[in-house]
Amino acid sequence: MTAEQMLAEPFGTLSDLVAAHARDRGHRAALVMDDRSVTYAELDRAMDRIAAALQRDGGRPGQAVSILSGTSIGYALAFLGALRAGQVPAPVAPSVTGDQAAAMVTDAGASHLFLDADGAGLLSDRPLSPIRVMLDALDGWTGPADAAPAPVAIGPDDPFNIIYSSGTTGTPKGIVQPHAMRWAHVARAAGGIGTDVVLCSTPLYSNTTLVSFLPALARGGTAVLMRKFDARRFLELAERHRATHAMLVPVQYARILADPEFDRFDLASFVLKTCTSAPFPPALKADALARWPGRLVEFYGMTEGGGTCALDATAHPDKLHTVGPPLPGHDIRLIDEEGREVAPGEVGEVVGRSPAMMTGYRNRADATAEATWHDADGRRFVRHGDVGRFDADGFLILMDRRKDLIISGGFNVFPSDLEPILASHPAVLDGAVVGVPSDRWGETPVGFYVPRADAAEEADAILAWFNDRVGRTQRLSALHPLTELPRSAIGKVLKRELRDLATGAAAPSDAARRPGGAAPSDAARRPGGAA
Repeated sequence: MTAEQMLAEPFGTLSDLVAAHARDRGHRAALVMDDRSVTYAELDRAMDRIAAALQRDGGRPGQAVSILSGTSIGYALAFLGALRAGQVPAPVAPSVTGDQAAAMVTDAGASHLFLDADGAGLLSDRPLSPIRVMLDALDGWTGPADAAPAPVAIGPDDPFNIIYSSGTTGTPKGIVQPHAMRWAHVARAAGGIGTDVVLCSTPLYSNTTLVSFLPALARGGTAVLMRKFDARRFLELAERHRATHAMLVPVQYARILADPEFDRFDLASFVLKTCTSAPFPPALKADALARWPGRLVEFYGMTEGGGTCALDATAHPDKLHTVGPPLPGHDIRLIDEEGREVAPGEVGEVVGRSPAMMTGYRNRADATAEATWHDADGRRFVRHGDVGRFDADGFLILMDRRKDLIISGGFNVFPSDLEPILASHPAVLDGAVVGVPSDRWGETPVGFYVPRADAAEEADAILAWFNDRVGRTQRLSALHPLTELPRSAIGKVLKRELRDLATGAAAPSDAARRPGGAAPSDAARRPGGAA
């Protein structure tokens, strides 16, 4: 069966697709990073050797394999080899603490732990049970070149991978994604068989990367990997490799489009640019539409699955303030605090259902139950944790994360309404708004901003300018300058850290992000603002 025929089936596996590409286009590059290239024939052989070695060491189908490493060819080979053995890749972000990394490896129940040098250093003093394998020594570990694994039967409900949520405190939850969920991702992906060149610029441990990396391989394309994102390097690689696809997060779009040399690069090969993982400002979408060839599509969804919306910004330039309508076969509804569906046009919490849904959180039945909503017919939906409303055309307008909603004096205040206003000030490069406790109002909005290099205005003047442009309940009680906003590896603003800064609960390393390293003071409060 060809890859095209497989992709038309209700279910299949990525491992079988790679084997088909090795037969049909074995000399095509599957993976490229720096000066190294791996063809489909070489990838298929490497997957066999890794799967056979995992089985030799006692790894069982359904058992996890942890990977603690930055992006590399070895990382990709370990991930894909584990799939061929029927095992379950469980990536661990290198940015976590040693305690968190150890807890995730233990929670996953991993048989093996693949490491780069930094990962090995992070866990050097942790007595963990998995067999440790250094990614730069894979060849020595895998054994004979002709090693082949025992065949493994894979079903739709079997676990494909475990993605640990990007929690900023405690141990992140392990999101178990079944093979059916990943098959839904790769089968619906846009692209041509054997023609795509997908530039992957976010870390391989991120679900954001996997939703473009895996379809690239499923369709026999080439995945060009970046060790670390850099805007100029991205442009150089896109031009050199004639990239056709890229999944980027909003902060990457901002940095790429802001590069002073952007317009000299030939990006005409782009067919599709996509975005996910964080709010995509309408003005930034418009800039990408105007200056960057190829379609632009924003996806809204969750690592946990549920429902997905897609905004084809190229086809709907008048809808850039939305995340688009639900995809076909995806059911998205809005509910109130009591779990009842809201009336059309009203604001509610987003819940969704589709063929792409997690099995649940590993070892966390309580958290899985909290993330679940059932409709009147008993069908399971995933709670997205976002607040939004549908417009008259069925396009979803997101307001905020439910946990980021500020209730001040009994009024709902949405940071997403305030942040574009703050960002429009000529002295502001980047900004964010969070809610902090207030004795008088329950909560009060507090702003943080990164000043432009040539900015002359002080925080007090910007605060006064802002509060003159918003309603009384939306006024910021304080505004603090930062050298940079704290962000995750894929560009999400870490609002918990900002709240800690605003309340004086930040760790020294967080407070050091502020010029002078001091915690925010009350001196920036504007009389008349909500305190």
